[in-house]
Amino acid sequence: MSWRVVVISKRTKLEYKMDYLVVRDDQVVKIHLSEINTLIIESTAVSLTVMLLTKLQERKIKVIFCDNYRNPECELVPYYGCHNSTEKIRRQLSWDKEFKKAMWATIVREKIKNQANLIKEIKEDSYQLLINYIGEVMPGDSSNREGLAAKVYFNTLFGSHYSRKHDSEINAALNYGYTILLSAINREIVCNGYLTQLGICHDNIFNPFNFSSDLIEPLRPLIDKKTLSWGKYEKFKSEHKMELVNLLNEKVVIDNKSYYLHDALSIYCKSIFDTMEEEDLSLVKFIEL
Repeated sequence: MSWRVVVISKRTKLEYKMDYLVVRDDQVVKIHLSEINTLIIESTAVSLTVMLLTKLQERKIKVIFCDNYRNPECELVPYYGCHNSTEKIRRQLSWDKEFKKAMWATIVREKIKNQANLIKEIKEDSYQLLINYIGEVMPGDSSNREGLAAKVYFNTLFGSHYSRKHDSEINAALNYGYTILLSAINREIVCNGYLTQLGICHDNIFNPFNFSSDLIEPLRPLIDKKTLSWGKYEKFKSEHKMELVNLLNEKVVIDNKSYYLHDALSIYCKSIFDTMEEEDLSLVKFIEL
């Protein structure tokens, strides 16, 4: 399976030649497309060919473009992810509303569990409160236990004055990591023939990634844990970004087996698709954090 995350961070030219990504700057580097999982173009001084973009999409390689501040700005998403996309989209449109509420409650419980496990060593009281919230999650999370848990969780991690709405280095790091993870999930959804726009719970008309926003929720603590491991830092630096990108190449456990995260995401997302198609919650396979 493809495994590399390739980051282009300086002025260069990218082109395609005989199944290789060719990187031309002071020297020429070739990387076979079969080895690439994700291509992140961090510099706005990069030029590339349409032939390369076409071949990357044929191989279902995720391409992420960054802005002037080297933050993810947009991504390349193919129109058709598999041969029977139309059939799958029709089924996606008809997924049962009540079952979607049950699926969302399952996702929220897993998210709160992962949040609780991360803060267990920091504050026992907060950990126990989140564990209690898990048992109170209703279908569709009508009791808003996700929101209550988030307040306790982030205040425990970053202090009582912290807010996700603030313009801060912590939020810059979290947003960067979440974007990389969201993009990887987008890839899985499209490759399997579904629409990223049609979510299980998320239903924002301005969000092109509602489905991905559903699936990322239990995995956000992966990014939170990495940013927490840096301790106090005044500036979100390029080396921090590379650590977040390289999370995709770290080992995790799913279905009692060890996989690289980018491969585990494929298994996790596929299990969600199967669950929605079969209306069987026992098919869900969450990644163990």
